[in-house]
Amino acid sequence: MKKLAALLSLLLMAAPVRAAAPEEVMANWYTLLLNLVRHTATYSPPVASRAFAYVGVTAYEATASGDPHLVTLAGQLNGLKELPQRETGKAYDEAVVLNAALDAAIKDFFANTGPSGQHVMAAHSKSMKAEVAKGVAPDVARRSAAYGVKLEKAILAWSKTDGGAVIENLGFPKVYAVSKEPGHWVPTNTYQIQQHPLLPAWGKNRSFAMPDGTSCPLPPPPAYSEDQQSAFFLQAKEVYDTKNNLTPEQKTIARFWSDDPGLSWTPPGHWVGIVLDLMQERHLPAAKASEALAKVGIAIADGFIGCWRVKYQFDYIRPVSFIKKKIDPKWETLLITPPFPEYPSGHSTQTGAAAVALASVFGDAYAFDDTTHERDGLGVRHFTGFWQAAEEAGISRLYGGIHFRAAVENGLQQGKCIGAYAAKLRMEK
Repeated sequence: MKKLAALLSLLLMAAPVRAAAPEEVMANWYTLLLNLVRHTATYSPPVASRAFAYVGVTAYEATASGDPHLVTLAGQLNGLKELPQRETGKAYDEAVVLNAALDAAIKDFFANTGPSGQHVMAAHSKSMKAEVAKGVAPDVARRSAAYGVKLEKAILAWSKTDGGAVIENLGFPKVYAVSKEPGHWVPTNTYQIQQHPLLPAWGKNRSFAMPDGTSCPLPPPPAYSEDQQSAFFLQAKEVYDTKNNLTPEQKTIARFWSDDPGLSWTPPGHWVGIVLDLMQERHLPAAKASEALAKVGIAIADGFIGCWRVKYQFDYIRPVSFIKKKIDPKWETLLITPPFPEYPSGHSTQTGAAAVALASVFGDAYAFDDTTHERDGLGVRHFTGFWQAAEEAGISRLYGGIHFRAAVENGLQQGKCIGAYAAKLRMEK
């Protein structure tokens, strides 16, 4: 806990609050959001993606409510009804509205974070409130803050009916019938809590932009077979051979995209971090930044819902389980195998969805540098477009030894289908 407090306090000192333009307010709160995801135990990738979606919608609606060129997402997202409106003819300060909405959202979606996280949220809230109020008439500041909170509470009420609001036992069911049939998922480690798979009902949650978790189905993976000439055995052999002969570049790619919970911002946080970098480097105005953050949050959240629906439909065995049993009992993966079914690859689905959503904001051929793990010694990776990054993130899971090729390739296609729903959202008049 002391380490977390020191880390997050250092974060705040290293990035002091500046004069409060709305886009700076957004960047400050999102920087804290990423670190809270890393240090809050219940924030597995699916749970993190949900938070990114709701916080993204909150940031966008706070911005759109004061921008006549933007269109509300109410009536476009599943279950989101008409949202509170500003008083006609009254003055509002955009930075104060946005700050109040994000302040409330972060506190609500991370109400279960530990004491150190709570302390940092409170300190950040106090500092931000003081900064955004500078030079703003007291009555305007009060009205703006009250509206921001009212808007967030309406979005929070909407979130509570989606099926994912309560996470018990870190997301692992206490009772679950693990299949004993060959080819089905079995636990891949000895941790007691992970003898049951993570969040088996997540695919039934209410989606955001796509109609529901069944909207982008996939064909079945290769049928389980121990025949050495079968498609199943050959895909397992490919994982085995690839991991045993990795180049230094392939190892770097696997580790760069690993984004393990508790050690990083998680896979969905990786994409949010990319948007924050673009905000800073390209000096994006609040309207463009909020559109990007909302679309990527919605796309990755829907990506995990759609992916999890298929994962538990097929309940597919992990490479390590088969390889150790039928090819090489001493074989080990490069990366840690996550505790849930294999097909499709969650990385592939959510990165495919994120890539399509961001291309709708910035364009298909939008080159960028990904600095997410530069501080971890993994360097900076350059991409000529978002889809190129998605493909690399997908294949990284085969390099890591934790996914078959079919899970990667079909997961990317599922992500492309899911991301298209977010891409089609009307956000500008």
